[in-house]
Amino acid sequence: MSAALLPAAPRAVAGTPPRPHLSPRPALRAGTRASPLALRQTRLVLEALGEPAEAVPLGTSGDAEQQRRLAELGGKGLFAKEIHEALLDGRVDFAVHSLKDLETELPPGLVLAALLPREDVREALVLAPSCPPEERAVPLPQLPLGARIGTASARRMAQLRHLRPDLRFGLLRGNVQTRLARLEGGDFAASLLALAGLKRLGLAGRAARVLEPEELLPAAGQGVIAITARATDRRMRARLAALDHAPTRLAATAERALLAALDGSCRTPVGAHAVLSPGGLLTLTGLVAREDGTFLLRRRIRGASADAARLGAALGGSLRADSPADLFA
Repeated sequence: MSAALLPAAPRAVAGTPPRPHLSPRPALRAGTRASPLALRQTRLVLEALGEPAEAVPLGTSGDAEQQRRLAELGGKGLFAKEIHEALLDGRVDFAVHSLKDLETELPPGLVLAALLPREDVREALVLAPSCPPEERAVPLPQLPLGARIGTASARRMAQLRHLRPDLRFGLLRGNVQTRLARLEGGDFAASLLALAGLKRLGLAGRAARVLEPEELLPAAGQGVIAITARATDRRMRARLAALDHAPTRLAATAERALLAALDGSCRTPVGAHAVLSPGGLLTLTGLVAREDGTFLLRRRIRGASADAARLGAALGGSLRADSPADLFA
């Protein structure tokens, strides 16, 4: 057909509305705390998801009150309460958390949809500029005798006091940057932070010393980014399932089962760390202590990784049975 015989393009008729453009695919909404670390962790999830998505920062009760310990405010679930509510009422499509901040039992209607590969589980000792490392014939040689340590963690306090009864402690809460600023301001000689958070923020160089789990046992779920979703949202759960890291899931299952068996309050110092070997063997170490460091019980159990939940429950039950009853009041 010659160009002369091609049909003419249709003319626009006056008053006719233009054809609607296809709207872009709506972005998924990820609920998160508003701290720099929480936003960084959410960005890691969004990058892994590879779909149009946006972070929705939400204020939480745990972040709003910084002058009291979490145990006095109602427990660590305060870091997630408002985020759970936003997810349940549909303001966000999924939510991103630090697993160690989540309750062992999520609210009805929510599920732990995915766990990203675990970061470094160890603790980082961070010193104030005025407290340079010193060589002393005592554990944690970087800390001078009678040093004042800033922390809000009963688990960290109990283990440090057990090692160093001479240490003094003061309340230090807030995001990573806030804690570092308090150290720089001279409020404390040192503090302990999760190395995973420092690494994700590009601040690993602030660690004066990294403490192995044999020295100071981490919290259950430490270093793990968790994603929650509505139980009824099958499409979202299917998308998130692709991000779930099986070895991390097994380790977290064991650690959280131990925590559930102990059923301690936020005041109860509890540590847990599970390690998987290439042969499918899981080694779980658990700890329960008194906050003043005068009692500390640490045990280990090994078994098939497929039995992660059973191993965690068994070790938790063993620790509870041989610990003073008042630790769990």
